[in-house]
Amino acid sequence: MYLNCHTYYSLRYGTFSEEELLDLAQKNGVTKLVLTDINNTSAALNFVRKAPEYDVRPLLGIDFRNGVDSCFIGIAKNNEGYLELNNFLSQHLHEEKKFPSRAPDFSNAYVVYPFEKVLLNEMAHFGAQEFIGISIADLRKLPFSRIKGLRDRLVVQQPVTFRNKGDFNAHRLLRAIDNNVLLSKLDKTQEGNEDEKMYPIKNLVAAFSEYSFILENTEKLLNTCSIYFDFSKERISQNLQTYTGSKEEDERMIERLCLEGLPYRYQEVGEEIMERLKKELGLIKEKGFVSYFLINWDIVSYARKRGFFYVGRGSGANSIVAYLLRITDVDPMELDLYFERFINLYRTNPPDFDIDFSHRDRPVMTQYIFDRFKYVALLGTYVTFKERGVIRELGKVFGLPKNEIDFLAEGRFDLAKLDEVARLVLKYGRLIMGMPNYLSIHAGGILISERPIHWFSATHLPPKGFPTTQFDMVIAEDVGLYKFDILGQRGLSKIKESLEIIAYNRIGNAEEIDIHDVKKFKKDPRINNLIKTAQCMGCFYVESPAMRMLLKKLEVDNYLGLVAASSIIRPGVAKSGMMREYILRHREKGRTAEKAHPVMLDIMPETYGVMVYQEDVIKVAHYFADLDLGEADVLRRGMSGKFRSREEFEKVRLKFIENCRKKGEPDSVIFEVWEQIASFAGYAFAKGHSASYAVESYQTLFLRAYYPLEYMVAVLNNGGGFYRAEFYVHEARMLGATIHPPCVNKSSHNNVIYGKSIYLGLGYLRDLESRVAERILRERSREGRFASLEDFLDRVVISIEQISILIRIDAFRFTGVNKHQLLWKAHLFLNKGTKLDHPKLFPAVHQNFKIPQLHTSDQEDAFTQLELLGFCLCSSFDLLAETPKNTNGSKDLRNYLNGYIDIYGYLVTVKNTSTHTGKRMHFATLVDQQGMVFDAVLFPPVAAKYSFRGRGIYRFYGKVVSEFDFLSIEVVKMRKEDYIPDPRYADMKTSKKVFSEKKNAISPSGLTSE
Repeated sequence: MYLNCHTYYSLRYGTFSEEELLDLAQKNGVTKLVLTDINNTSAALNFVRKAPEYDVRPLLGIDFRNGVDSCFIGIAKNNEGYLELNNFLSQHLHEEKKFPSRAPDFSNAYVVYPFEKVLLNEMAHFGAQEFIGISIADLRKLPFSRIKGLRDRLVVQQPVTFRNKGDFNAHRLLRAIDNNVLLSKLDKTQEGNEDEKMYPIKNLVAAFSEYSFILENTEKLLNTCSIYFDFSKERISQNLQTYTGSKEEDERMIERLCLEGLPYRYQEVGEEIMERLKKELGLIKEKGFVSYFLINWDIVSYARKRGFFYVGRGSGANSIVAYLLRITDVDPMELDLYFERFINLYRTNPPDFDIDFSHRDRPVMTQYIFDRFKYVALLGTYVTFKERGVIRELGKVFGLPKNEIDFLAEGRFDLAKLDEVARLVLKYGRLIMGMPNYLSIHAGGILISERPIHWFSATHLPPKGFPTTQFDMVIAEDVGLYKFDILGQRGLSKIKESLEIIAYNRIGNAEEIDIHDVKKFKKDPRINNLIKTAQCMGCFYVESPAMRMLLKKLEVDNYLGLVAASSIIRPGVAKSGMMREYILRHREKGRTAEKAHPVMLDIMPETYGVMVYQEDVIKVAHYFADLDLGEADVLRRGMSGKFRSREEFEKVRLKFIENCRKKGEPDSVIFEVWEQIASFAGYAFAKGHSASYAVESYQTLFLRAYYPLEYMVAVLNNGGGFYRAEFYVHEARMLGATIHPPCVNKSSHNNVIYGKSIYLGLGYLRDLESRVAERILRERSREGRFASLEDFLDRVVISIEQISILIRIDAFRFTGVNKHQLLWKAHLFLNKGTKLDHPKLFPAVHQNFKIPQLHTSDQEDAFTQLELLGFCLCSSFDLLAETPKNTNGSKDLRNYLNGYIDIYGYLVTVKNTSTHTGKRMHFATLVDQQGMVFDAVLFPPVAAKYSFRGRGIYRFYGKVVSEFDFLSIEVVKMRKEDYIPDPRYADMKTSKKVFSEKKNAISPSGLTSE
């Protein structure tokens, strides 16, 4: 009887989930229900999937509205009608068109017009599939309306949006957020009616007792509708079924491509290789995954034709078929990759291929996929209301000032000391926490379907310009749609651009480089030594402080060690405590036999009986707990969090425990192993995935080892990496480069290198307009370099504000004229606020103005660079107000081992984290006075007293400790050091007077407080 039901996917309007709607229906005796979210179908598939559990027959529709103004409701008679409704909604969402007041003639869908709209629009004639919806509130007006006579067109339309007063309150908050207004200013027309509730069927029947024909019409309408999607384990894939149009031709094609790939991949093709290939092809055919492989082959083949770099990752890297098709560059035979992680008889979903492209090439590849295949869409996802976001949104809704909102969002408040409004923000925040806020795009998922995408969902059109589903990957897989992951990665752009830079900076060298000769790189002692000493700044996946620390602790100096480290660094292994145990077993050979469970050691000998890779979960579940491979894969997928709450996962968990008990394992061992699985499986990499990462790491390490300056320029030009740009500039300087600020004659938009001189790009100048930069580069390319400031001003259209930026950064230093004098000239030649919008026809005759001699200090330059670039090109230590009391640095740590050191460091990065008891602590990476890196830790007692206050130089007093030969400082005291006052605005005679009289001298035994 309910034709118009909303969930919280009626974004910023509805207030509860599709499962809660079904639960509400069951409690009210409702056995047939139409889900009609507002301009949205996100909940539709899961609503259909879950409905049988609540004894509800699910039906689907859409509430078409312009804003909150309801136009009509579409109700699908069947799946074809649902397709029609989705097509109609998607067209309007894509084109951002308003919905008309009258619905089109749907072939397989009913239309219900709200009673008030029929009156307002004076609608008199209705088709066979058009109805007028009457709510309980409308019954008062119906007897006095001409509509009463249209007996066969009237149906019950009692909207369902709220369950109780709390839902209505949440709804009002959502509407205020959506309208960006104070709650007190929210217009009533922007709200739903509080009586949009579900009543027990008997109450609804009683309300319409005088109009039994309305109830009969409604029942008749509902009985003619049905929707079906297959969510069973036996469901067939909804992905594109064939690549060539024929399954037989697909199978012949994949066999041919594999045989053609053998000589490229293997010098000798032994029996073991052919056996593996035969086994894989047999399973791929049996499971119906042939087209999936061929589509991935098509994508990477096109990429190679275009000269695009790519990396194939994921569980698919465990496959020799993927290796021969060149989807991945990881040899599963070399690494003994576990085939069953990739695919097994019990697996219903195809293997996971993550194909990374350069962030510049990815849009081209995405467009190719949309052009190449018929039914394609990006996969959607939902951005939900998170705690801090809720506080910020509701803070505005309740009218709190920004500083109070910031204070609440930080979470460091005493609830007892908060005022009433702040408490309301926290109280009502709980009502909308976790609700979907808006639709977004999955990081890389693309669906290529056998049927039209709108068979499953409407699509919207985000700024990327590609149709995107309104559902996420979990429900997509439930219905048999498996994504292709096409990802953008800057690391590949760095490799590609490095080769381009080497080609112009070291003519001839680039032709000698085979960046894909990874087998050669693996054996190179120069590269392996970089890994062992953790000299990996800028290198893919191995440059972070945590990875640098791990490499040193493990003393990694080979490819297999790096593969393991790539997975060990993931959060789960550390959380389970097994990262430390792995390091101990790696370094103390006798420990493995003593500590490892014999079964675990037998399953995973190469990782000392420690679960490191995702497939280890399958191995342990299969061999330790006697689960079959299908159950083991359910366990692995369940650990990711996507399916953890599902019944199938709970059954497998219980069977895991039961089987282990039957084998006689004590509960202490069973639950220890279970906790290891539970804590890390969702975060670990498949071994093939780690191997793919390690291959790319070796490629970038090769470039850093042999072409360090060119590589650093490429890193900078592609957005850096883990660190800020200034640290890659610093690293280039440490590697022998001379760094120059932007220059109008030598710089490009990006950074360029000439020999060992790196010129920063014009793009680093924060306030320089991009069109001005383009003009400069275009003019220089057309007419050659600029001879002087006057020549530049004659040739480039520019305002006084923009030329001032260039002069202040010293972009005209080739003239040999002091920049203060150049600024005078520019102001004399250009009238402030006026500029020509075209170049001059003839060079101007310039007057020779007499300008006084002016001077600039290095410190002035440094502060100007800080302002315009965001960092200075000199050492930050040169700007200290007080000269450091010592020269201690990274090189001295070993001399102070287990003792205390007084040391200065410029902050590179800081990781703020919490202990298991919730206390704050900090891990910091810093650069010393010699430019070398060191690490410091602030444990909770120290972190409670001191905190990092942005970039700058800090002075530490702390204990030097060693863990597995990795040295760091456990800070006892610290303070941030002051820079000199900005000399551009301060009297240099007093610039050294920067400390307050409270500040005392620092003794070797400790620091005073700030």
